[in-house]
Amino acid sequence: MTATRVPGTAGVGFQDSFEDLGTHLSEVTFCVVDLETTGSSETDAITEIGAVKVRGGEVLGRFQTLVNPAATIPPLIAVLTGITNTMVAEAPPLRQVLPSFLVFAENTVLVAHNAPFDTGFLRRGCEATEYPYPRWPVLDTAALARAILLRDEVRNCRLATLAQHFRATTTPNHRALTDAEATVDVLHGLIERVGNLGVNTIEDLQEFTRRVSPQRRAKRTWATDLPERPGVYLFVAEHHEHREVLYVGTSRNIRRRVRTYFTAAEKRPRMEEMVRVATGVEAVPCATALQAEVVELRLIASHAPRYNRRSKFPDRQLWIKITEETFPRLSVVRSVRDDAAAYFGPFRRRQAAEEVLFAIYDGFPIRQCTQRLSAKRPSPACALADMGRCAAPCSGAISVAGYADIVQQVRSALGDDVRPAVHGLRQRLRRLVAEQRYEEAATVRGRLDTLIRTGLRFHRVRSLASCPEIVAARRGDDGWEIHVIRYGRLAAAGRARLGEVPQAIARAVKATAETVLPPIGPLPAGGIEETERIAAWLEQPGSRLMELTGEWSWPLHATLDHTGLVSELDVSS
Repeated sequence: MTATRVPGTAGVGFQDSFEDLGTHLSEVTFCVVDLETTGSSETDAITEIGAVKVRGGEVLGRFQTLVNPAATIPPLIAVLTGITNTMVAEAPPLRQVLPSFLVFAENTVLVAHNAPFDTGFLRRGCEATEYPYPRWPVLDTAALARAILLRDEVRNCRLATLAQHFRATTTPNHRALTDAEATVDVLHGLIERVGNLGVNTIEDLQEFTRRVSPQRRAKRTWATDLPERPGVYLFVAEHHEHREVLYVGTSRNIRRRVRTYFTAAEKRPRMEEMVRVATGVEAVPCATALQAEVVELRLIASHAPRYNRRSKFPDRQLWIKITEETFPRLSVVRSVRDDAAAYFGPFRRRQAAEEVLFAIYDGFPIRQCTQRLSAKRPSPACALADMGRCAAPCSGAISVAGYADIVQQVRSALGDDVRPAVHGLRQRLRRLVAEQRYEEAATVRGRLDTLIRTGLRFHRVRSLASCPEIVAARRGDDGWEIHVIRYGRLAAAGRARLGEVPQAIARAVKATAETVLPPIGPLPAGGIEETERIAAWLEQPGSRLMELTGEWSWPLHATLDHTGLVSELDVSS
């Protein structure tokens, strides 16, 4: 994998491909429309529709008709528009006019000056006449002008003012077709104004109306030279000799994803701040989407970018350990240090680890005290022994061998067969429900819930961590994704394109795969989250094992069906 560097000045003077960006403005058919009405409220009606269809600067057609509003036109409106009651008396009603206009405007981008006004009347007209309202892309020349033009250029963004500013060939006069023709000239003037800013598509043009700062929008050229492949992208800030990775992300199409950070599609305030601080973007192309996810995790772990909220500290995991001593106990530890001890986890929060501890204590009389005990020097038992919650090895009430049997049951419940733990918890739960101690019952059920969820995660990770090598493939749209997994770590990735032999590609990928040493205990050779991503990919329908060295398996009763168990133990009623 190699990183592609795109500095802040990269891409200036280059044009993105039309396929990546959307529809080029020269290929967009615009329907510029203007309506005259009896007023501006929702109860008013349309009196005239005028529209001009244009593409690439060429007029393709015009549409104009008066409409009988079935209502009186107020004198002030008649003076403003010149449309009188007499003129519309013989005009067709909207029910007859609207279908013709909808056909005229079909498959176009609808343009209007103060578009919400016109689209609002058209939507209400469709509802009143029971015609489906088309899902037009809409462009508002008034909003576009406010975003593009400076305050010292025009005194306001009214149509007449803009028509004069852009030297329109038609002067607007509050008649529908005339105003639509004037709006066409305004639209072309605005498009020409932003052409030197790299605005080449209708998608780019729409972005100017969505309150994206000019500084952020100007950085869109950073995406020009990025690859259209799966991979990882890094926003970086470089100042003198210092280089900081600000944010790491992943995408199936790096260029397309990075472009969204400079548009209104990106609404997160932290990301806007990040883009403002950044000085460039780097790309790491990957063979597959899974490899991109793994590389992202590794880069986040390496750089701890300040704008990545998740996975900043992937190594901060907690485990439950069965200690190695005469009378073992359960201990919450921060790392796995040896193969001899038994571990269970990992946990992201200490509270979850403690819930599993209590779940085990509810099912087994293993000691909960922390001092070291001696089989030769008994000491007084605590209150838990009197309650039957502890076997009391401290007092000599149980032999070393007898206590070892309890520890072995705990070890088995955590590592091989969870049913004894579930059985003990279920009995206590039923007793609490029978005694109507519902709050305590809900707490016990929560502990059992955490135990089962953690068991699922534990065996999912451990099964891969103990397997020396898996070569697996999955069919995609453009061929086979091939991965080599060693001890739960992604050692290599490749792709067999359509027409290539997957087995041959797999052999080549395997030959160049990373050498991975066996990890300690249940830990995978990669990070926990990396192994979980790999497991999720392997578990997808269509994934196939090509080669397997060692065993990839779970104990039969290592975990239970979580959904069914929670339903059975529901105590909400």
